[in-house]
Amino acid sequence: MARRTHRGANLSTSLRRRRVGDPMAAYDRLPPDLRRWLAGAALPWSAASALRAWQKALRTCGGDCRAAGRHLSRIEQLRLGRDAARVWGPAHPAASGPGA
Repeated sequence: MARRTHRGANLSTSLRRRRVGDPMAAYDRLPPDLRRWLAGAALPWSAASALRAWQKALRTCGGDCRAAGRHLSRIEQLRLGRDAARVWGPAHPAASGPGA
């Protein structure tokens, strides 16, 4: 009988996981301000998705890197709230509002 492993709720996220190429090389090519932000990120962002979000945040924030970082932090907190509701249920303190 095959042994089944339980990955656990701590590894659950609604982020898509698609790895193409060398993830460290892709990370090394990211802008330094984005790499600094990623160093403290709570979610496992891929280099590609982080770069897309960063570029959009920079456009939204008029090129202000600090404001773009705050924007990404807000995006991440919203994602964490949705994930908390999905993983641990809507009553979890970190869960987003109704219909998370």
